[in-house]
Amino acid sequence: MNATTAVVIQDVFKIYKEGDVETVALRGANLTVAPGEFVAIQGRSGSGKSTLLNLIGGLAIASAGRIIIDGTDFSRLNEGGRAAFRREHIGVVFQADNLIPFLSARENVALPMTLANRRNASAQAEALLREVGLLERIHHHPGQLSGGERQRVAIAVALANQPKVLLADELTGELDSVTADRVMELLATLNIQRGLTLIVVTHNASVAARAKRQVSIRDGQLYDTVSNNQAVAHVN
Repeated sequence: MNATTAVVIQDVFKIYKEGDVETVALRGANLTVAPGEFVAIQGRSGSGKSTLLNLIGGLAIASAGRIIIDGTDFSRLNEGGRAAFRREHIGVVFQADNLIPFLSARENVALPMTLANRRNASAQAEALLREVGLLERIHHHPGQLSGGERQRVAIAVALANQPKVLLADELTGELDSVTADRVMELLATLNIQRGLTLIVVTHNASVAARAKRQVSIRDGQLYDTVSNNQAVAHVN
């Protein structure tokens, strides 16, 4: 893998089986994302976009094909290997913020650093919360924060171990339009300032419009929105 590719999705299929019934969520999906690129994957509910994000994040494995992140092929890793790689290289933000309710904002952000045996976790967590504009809320618990503030904390949690790739799954789905716009502005800023590779999946056209590149998912395949051509994977 060379420096021009951060994420490669190559001929990926994902098939769910329930008894004798098979559901094909992805059928030969392809995509290449460059380092530092901000890509939005847009599709209707049930189109497979969340499935795709789970595969990119190593939270699930493809039925066929390859997912390659920073030169590492997930298909060659066991569950423990995927978890270790994700912890060090990938941050994930979900629609539900998944914060621990009995921990403060700072404690939530510090936790993944503590689990990774990083030093000065509390101070680094405070710095991250300052970066996302929540320094004055570091001692507040999730129940004391607004929806937008909780998502900002969740973004800080995802950034805790300095990932190269940040994935966001419908993270504005439960926010009003003004708050959603502020959250997307934060992500766009982090993409530029940190050089993060950022992949956002959404059904919201206004959210997708914030990305530098838009991809649509239809019938289990990926298409470049501008050209409407099927996306391709470049493996070196």
